[in-house]
Amino acid sequence: MREFSTPLTVDVPVTGNLTDDVVANARDHGDDVVLSRKQDGEWVDVTAAEFRDDVAAVAKGLVAAGVEAGDRVALISRTRYEWTLFDYAIWFAGAVTVPVYETSSAEQVGWILGDSGARAVLAETTEHFGRVASMRSDLPELNHVWTIEDNAVDVLRRLGSDVSDAELEKRRTAATPLDLATLIYTSGTTGRPKGCMLTHGNFMFELGVAIAELDELFEAGGRSTLLFLPLAHVFARIIQVGCIKARVRMGHSSDIKNLVADLGDFQPTFILAVPRVFEKVFNTASQRAVADGKGAVFTRAAEAAIAWSRARDGGRVPIRLRAQHAVFDRLVYARLRTTLGGRCAYAVSGGAPLGERLGHFYRGIGLTVLEGYGLTETTAAVTVNLPDAHKVGTVGRPLAGSAVRIADDGELLLSGGQVFAGYWNDEAATREVLERDGWLHTGDVGELDDEGFVRITGRKKEILVTAGGKNVAPAVLEDRLRSHALVSQCMVVGDGQPFIAALVTLDPESLPHWAAERGKSTRLSELVDDPDLRAEIEAAVEDANKAVSKAESIRKFVILPGDWTEEGGQLTPSLKLKRAVVQREFRDEIESLYTR
Repeated sequence: MREFSTPLTVDVPVTGNLTDDVVANARDHGDDVVLSRKQDGEWVDVTAAEFRDDVAAVAKGLVAAGVEAGDRVALISRTRYEWTLFDYAIWFAGAVTVPVYETSSAEQVGWILGDSGARAVLAETTEHFGRVASMRSDLPELNHVWTIEDNAVDVLRRLGSDVSDAELEKRRTAATPLDLATLIYTSGTTGRPKGCMLTHGNFMFELGVAIAELDELFEAGGRSTLLFLPLAHVFARIIQVGCIKARVRMGHSSDIKNLVADLGDFQPTFILAVPRVFEKVFNTASQRAVADGKGAVFTRAAEAAIAWSRARDGGRVPIRLRAQHAVFDRLVYARLRTTLGGRCAYAVSGGAPLGERLGHFYRGIGLTVLEGYGLTETTAAVTVNLPDAHKVGTVGRPLAGSAVRIADDGELLLSGGQVFAGYWNDEAATREVLERDGWLHTGDVGELDDEGFVRITGRKKEILVTAGGKNVAPAVLEDRLRSHALVSQCMVVGDGQPFIAALVTLDPESLPHWAAERGKSTRLSELVDDPDLRAEIEAAVEDANKAVSKAESIRKFVILPGDWTEEGGQLTPSLKLKRAVVQREFRDEIESLYTR
């Protein structure tokens, strides 16, 4: 058993709660811009004092409506200013926020509202209202539903006009670090989602150490970030709370179609994204270069960026490579940085492994991707790469006051003040993952090097064992295969079978460009058996196989005539693959790989 811990180097508050940041900002830095919100196509600044006033006014409305301390209030919305406003207003009222993905079905919404015992819902659209309304008969504890489209903010402002400042302050200050701040329901790759109980203290510990160690992101002058990931996910949520705490100017982008324009206008100094976003940016840039007749230039530029980054790790960049890198910086890399607003120097990646090749590529073009690791159950990151302690291909070392342990079976265990209090109304599930001494069983398999850097190699339950007894971690092959421009998703199979195989879906954005250039039909159903396409995917499979031994390599694959999506039920809202669903839906295709 291997273990690595990092001593606590900062003072973590033992009193107060998350609302104190809003009050302190308004009192001590009232004129500082802490948020910018999009109104009529323009970014409008919001000062610390204005945000405090907005939050207090909405919180008074919740109090007037009968929301009591400790009540659960659900929040269903895309990533927008009102999400952050409502989150803090719920806390000001002494209540507990229950985020719900805005893409959730009526049945999923009903389950979360019923299981949490939500007393009120703050929703974005009338469609969201409809999903709640359709389950209302099964939700006897639900008293109120307000929607942003129906002027929820103004309605709550008016409703709370008679609530005194003293009454609100009494409610706001009641919660301690031990009290529940939020119930975040895991997106659930299998079964019903469980509510993770995260306390004010969990957030305060996580951010107390993270902001200090990521000072180049949170404490450098003129820092800012644009949130576009769902705030229902703990990853975006912790950045939101961190930005409020550190007074980092924060904006929200709710529509992926407007993201590039929003990044250009907002010009963030850092962003956060899941690996699939980084894969898509790379693949889109590659496809556009090919369409413009500059595919070969982009390929050489990408290889130079990767080689330059790897050479830096070795301590010496050859003169010829430095010269190549400088040329490509002007021709290629600068344009890629411009798509992120032109000022972005860092990106934080989480949710799944990024892959070493992409990590080196982005660092090579001037965007250092700080990959980290954590779970909803750990209030986001426990380990993270830091600007001055960075090893590409790993998820970093434990944050201050945290520890990692590799069990005898390879499972990664975590310990620290950010580890959750347990699952809501589910003591049995809590006992399964949380030891009495505070060590959390992650279900992930990992490695720990002598310097304390952690590398995630797969999921414990997803390890495949072939008929020959070979243990295979699918993530290594899947991450490599998904990096190809034509591949959208893939799933490696082969448990109990004589060899490893894969299901592959095609990228709906890259495929039409590829087909048009070759004079082929752009209809997916006519392309899945195309020999040129198969040759492209075959090459991607061969490249992926370079990362593993022969016994672990993909021997066969099938290209499917459709993609896997969140809407289709094969992906979670955080874009993780629901393996059991795919296994069930494509049982015949998997069987055919071993019978034909």
